[in-house]
Amino acid sequence: MGKLTFRRRKKAAPPQMPPPPPAIEVASTSKAAVKKKAGGARLWMRMDRWGQSELIECDKSVIIKRVSIPARDLRILGPIFSHSSSILAREKAMIVNLEFIRAIVTAEEVLLLDPLRQEVLPFVDQLRRQLPQKGPSMHVADQTVTRNNEMQSPTAAQWLPVPEATEVLQDELPFEFQVLEIALEVVCTYLDSSVAELERDAYPALDELAINVSTKNLEHVRSLKSNLTRLLARVQKVRDEIEHLLDDNEDMGQLYLTRKWIQNQQSEALSTGPASNSIVPAAAGHLRRLSSTRSGSLMSNYFNDDDVEDLEMLLEAYFMQLDGTRNKILSVREYIDDTEDYVNIQLDNQRNELIQLQLTMTIASFAIAVETLIAGIFGMNIPCTLYNINGIFWRVVGIMTAACIALFILVLGYARWKKLIGS
Repeated sequence: MGKLTFRRRKKAAPPQMPPPPPAIEVASTSKAAVKKKAGGARLWMRMDRWGQSELIECDKSVIIKRVSIPARDLRILGPIFSHSSSILAREKAMIVNLEFIRAIVTAEEVLLLDPLRQEVLPFVDQLRRQLPQKGPSMHVADQTVTRNNEMQSPTAAQWLPVPEATEVLQDELPFEFQVLEIALEVVCTYLDSSVAELERDAYPALDELAINVSTKNLEHVRSLKSNLTRLLARVQKVRDEIEHLLDDNEDMGQLYLTRKWIQNQQSEALSTGPASNSIVPAAAGHLRRLSSTRSGSLMSNYFNDDDVEDLEMLLEAYFMQLDGTRNKILSVREYIDDTEDYVNIQLDNQRNELIQLQLTMTIASFAIAVETLIAGIFGMNIPCTLYNINGIFWRVVGIMTAACIALFILVLGYARWKKLIGS
């Protein structure tokens, strides 16, 4: 009996094992979380000041930590503001949202959103073509030569940062302005090409409408006018953003990221004191001293926070280009308005001709109605001596017809005398 009882317990043991569904639910939940996390990541292209680029896929938190910007600035680069234009300055970065170009620029690199889009590819090509193709190894070699020259110079007490000092002494724009210039150039070129394409389509369509006012031509011109309005709004947004920056020197000064980076490195280098000159070059990106009075004056102007001449000249050039593009669009719109006025004049003229024809027919109807009235009077069954005269019928008809024609001419002449009908 004991063995039988033991066997029954062994058979009842398997149903007491825990079922596996909870583990499967956890696994599915973790997979869903991974997919959700991957869905928040977006494709970026990172390109440094030496022209080295790479494609990275990361989410907002990584970008915020990397460039030190608030989360609300990333919303500007989102799809909601895809057709807006803004150039914002932050402490360590510049937010560029111009048409299809959405990028975050720092003093050392640029992060471009959605670099594989068809509209963004020209901007990527321009970046790779115009930025100096100089690798970090070559840059380190130049810094080594610079440090050797500094050890042999008697004026080793004056220090300046190497990369940016080299650019300034060679009268080159800082890295962030080079990127901004390329972005403005690509956007202006795109808008100019769009305007040129619009002009090629608009002028023949408007000439055809002036010759033949039809439903098809009117629909084509309406579509062109809608495209022109949207294009004018896009050009106006970019132009207004540049004009806003030109009107505020403080905002332009905040866009000098390289200048602020140099000033921070220089203040850190000075705060360490002369006793730690061996550590200062490594911390400040290797310092370079001035070798001439002219270089010193250039750098003193460069460190001036109120000096925004370089950026002002850059923005003014593209502001004038955008203003010219805007004038082209306004010229097309004026041509459309002139064509619409001409078409309206044609339609008004045709409407007036129809009114004149209607008035002429009304006068003729009045004259015929008078003759019909006389014929109706003679058609009454009333005894009349005229019925007994032979051949009176044709004479009466002739007289009535002549009287109606005379009445028609008289009323028509009166209408022309009153200028109700053109001559």
